[in-house]
Amino acid sequence: MKSLKPQDVVVLLKLVRVGHKRPTYMQLASDLLMSPGARFHSTGAHRPAHSWYAQPGDRPNVNGLEEFLVHGVKYAFPPERGSITRGLPTAGAAEPRNRKVMQEDPMPVWPFEDGPARGYSFSPLHKNVPRAASRDPGLYELLALVDAIRGGRARERELAQRELSTRLRAAV
Repeated sequence: MKSLKPQDVVVLLKLVRVGHKRPTYMQLASDLLMSPGARFHSTGAHRPAHSWYAQPGDRPNVNGLEEFLVHGVKYAFPPERGSITRGLPTAGAAEPRNRKVMQEDPMPVWPFEDGPARGYSFSPLHKNVPRAASRDPGLYELLALVDAIRGGRARERELAQRELSTRLRAAV
């Protein structure tokens, strides 16, 4: 059985984001700044985990993905926190959470030289997440919600879980 990798979560969230417009491997790899081989691995890795299923159009199993993100991602891929750096705000510091949750000081950021904020380093699920998220606001919001679940306080996690579940169910 193939092991689940953090980049697999990024690929599935992008596929949820694009809806029924299934991109080619090359387009998906380009959008996520990953190699086409990494994207191919991601589609295969989820079949045993039931977060991905094969049918015409290869669509994510949103129920399985939601279950994993709400209950497992914080254990499987806990964030590494580091020193103060420039980056892209994430978790409760990013849209849409930053209007509903009291902000941490300093805020969590994905290290990113073109980022607009300073805060403590919060490891993204994949090294290219900050650049890919800066190019796709909807993907950015989904990834920030996942980060709130991965590393937020109890109330922040609860709010992020509800928002993420609503967005995933709307994508079905």
